[in-house]
Amino acid sequence: MGWDGMGWDVMGWSGVGLQFEKRKARGRKESDGLRKEMTGRGGTVLSIRKVRTDSFLPTFPGKFAMAEKSKILIIGGTGYIGKFVVEASAKSGHPTFALVRESTVSDPVKGKLIEGFKNSGVTLVHGDLHNHESLVKAIKQVDVVISTVGSMQLADQTKIIAAIKEAGNIKRFLPSEFGSDVDRLHAVEPAKSTFAVKPGVFAPPPPRDKAIIPGDGNPKAIFNEEHDIGTYTIKTVDDPSTLNKIVYIRPPKNIYSFNELVSLWEKKESWLPIFNEEHDIGTYTIKTVDDPSTLNKIVYIRPPKNIYSFNELVSLWEKKIGKTLERIYIPEEQVLKEIQEAPFPINILLSINHSVFVKGYQTNFEIEPSFGVEASELYPDVKYTTVEEYLSQFV
Repeated sequence: MGWDGMGWDVMGWSGVGLQFEKRKARGRKESDGLRKEMTGRGGTVLSIRKVRTDSFLPTFPGKFAMAEKSKILIIGGTGYIGKFVVEASAKSGHPTFALVRESTVSDPVKGKLIEGFKNSGVTLVHGDLHNHESLVKAIKQVDVVISTVGSMQLADQTKIIAAIKEAGNIKRFLPSEFGSDVDRLHAVEPAKSTFAVKPGVFAPPPPRDKAIIPGDGNPKAIFNEEHDIGTYTIKTVDDPSTLNKIVYIRPPKNIYSFNELVSLWEKKESWLPIFNEEHDIGTYTIKTVDDPSTLNKIVYIRPPKNIYSFNELVSLWEKKIGKTLERIYIPEEQVLKEIQEAPFPINILLSINHSVFVKGYQTNFEIEPSFGVEASELYPDVKYTTVEEYLSQFV
């Protein structure tokens, strides 16, 4: 359950999986980042669907359901999270392949890790992220590609997509976005720029210090998300009951006065971080590979016994060791100052921890059932490591 750099390894992890679906080409459309439609061989389009997860996971429609377990290629398997994904894949019985550079095999540290892969039945495939030919050759041997490359290589994942496009046989690609959900994370620099490389969009953050309220703030207003407006609009098109009618969108849970809205936001500011052990991240990731219920869904890993504030975490540790610790609270202003003064890459790690432990951005939103599921509820058979169990090993 280590630290994500200099903070607890947090898993409200936001993985982004890309779901491929073949359909007839209707022209080619491209956008920034990894959200693209790419014309493939034979006039088909590989529609890459974004699937955000806190350890990842899409799946295919029933027609793609496979009796045998998918063959999985892990790119970045010798990295921090990658080795746990490789281990989980091999243990679950998936034919597992790991892309490794020849120089990595001779590395004294990673060489031992690779030897462990081989002993677990993992097939080593020599190749490099920057060698297109080797990527294509490796990808043609599998059904699913999982990328666990580090933060400095996130932008290079377009090379993986290009190879997948040429290979033409991959049913699912899970890009590396292990960390907090960047679509909901309003990090300070330099983490903000680092996360901007990921296939996500930062929304303008709500106010932190003051709220400007028109009038006395008591009149009620209706707040609707843009996608919901579009959905309701299309719903009425073929509905005869709406003919010559005004359709009002007034969801009862979306009616607030300005004062109520500010109070709600103040309450949201107290959301807590989530802690997950690395083996569990790997296990949940592999669980989703052939699971159709995760199709086009964000899968968040929020085990109920692993959600703690820092104060609660300290209290738990005090209980285990039988003594009271001195608590030193660092003002947010000092944390921000230390982020600015810290060298690379410590400044990135500190800014991530600021967003998780100071702002609570991992749990400052509810999981929307229409596009999200929670891993521990989806896979109750997985016995995850609780924070209390993890700490017990150090007593």
